[in-house]
Amino acid sequence: MTELPRQTLRVGFVGTGFIAHFHLKSLVGVRNVEVTGAFSPTAEHRARFASEVEALDLGTCRAHDSLESLVTADDVDAIWILSPNYTRIEVMRTLTAAIKTGRSRVFAVACEKPLARTVAEAREMLRLAEDAGLNHGYLENQVFSTPVQRGKEIIWRRAASATGRPYLARAAEEHSGPHEPWFWQGDKQGGGVLSDMMCHSVEVARHLLTAPGAPRNSLKVKAVNGTVANLKWTRPGYADELSKRFGKAVDYRRRPAEDFARATVMLEDEDGNELMIEATTSWAYVGPGLRIQLELLGPEYALEYNSLGTGLKIFLSREVKGSEGEDLVEKQNAEQGLMPILEDEAGVYGYTDENRHMVECFRKGVKPLETFEDGLAVVEILMGLYRSAEIGATLAFPAPELEDYVPVVARTGA
Repeated sequence: MTELPRQTLRVGFVGTGFIAHFHLKSLVGVRNVEVTGAFSPTAEHRARFASEVEALDLGTCRAHDSLESLVTADDVDAIWILSPNYTRIEVMRTLTAAIKTGRSRVFAVACEKPLARTVAEAREMLRLAEDAGLNHGYLENQVFSTPVQRGKEIIWRRAASATGRPYLARAAEEHSGPHEPWFWQGDKQGGGVLSDMMCHSVEVARHLLTAPGAPRNSLKVKAVNGTVANLKWTRPGYADELSKRFGKAVDYRRRPAEDFARATVMLEDEDGNELMIEATTSWAYVGPGLRIQLELLGPEYALEYNSLGTGLKIFLSREVKGSEGEDLVEKQNAEQGLMPILEDEAGVYGYTDENRHMVECFRKGVKPLETFEDGLAVVEILMGLYRSAEIGATLAFPAPELEDYVPVVARTGA
């Protein structure tokens, strides 16, 4: 029996790549937490990550040479699953098997977005967590981003209370393409940009439309309509560029995944009011870097946010030359010109408050704001959008056909 609250939550990381480093940086701003273990299949990566943990004074971190070693360590209370999409279901199976046989003391798990590649996988992730008695959290950082938290609080307190609830949320996220080859492979990632980034957009939009304190399932999905396209990366020159960068496994001449997606999600609240989400995502955007745009509209008000509309900007002339990097903004595309600067990416994007929330919920035994149930609901919407795009028609919910549905670009041999 786990005694709660715990004074300090001891976290083990599964995965030590790009997103894991974002989470690690954010934990500097979180109290009552230590990172005590990390596993990556690559020895060099896990050793470097463990060294970074200690450099940030986030605890003494052991680099584990197997997943089994990490989940059965006696100094790990909670697991953060940050490994590639195609590995997550097996991570959960290993973790829950160790718990049920008494070999693991882990009592909580958090998983990076999206929860899974299909509805079937997402439902199994939830079943495994609950069967093992785990407190579970879905890591959707945009819900916890500082502009979203502040904007939602003001809109619902000042505007919605006076003139009525918001009825339309718009969300867009776009950049020039992912870092790692598996993101570009439909079968491993679960799709293309719709799977990779629309999970952010539909969930932050659902969050903005949900009344404070109300459960997310108070909004019922009635129908979805989706469109996918290949706008940039299937062009011969860019397809060749991907092959040179990532090798033969990423072949966008013969087996591309979509680099643009559009979604319309129709919902209904508890009172029968019609609500709408409009979302677009793209790997075909070339600007200063990652761009997130959000809007929330109601009877007499509007909220707007653009992540590149920063207060801090720096101009660098052509005489200032330097190596390529992402030291100014994520997915940075230039080193010269007028550049927007995010002073605290981990904070603005929501990672700090997300991890603070998860740590406090886990160490106190409280259900988080975002759980695997929400992750499953998001995957259901994503699969509905893929199915809608495949058949060229709006898909009504509930849609039982989605239980075993796999997007075209994720089907082996498609």
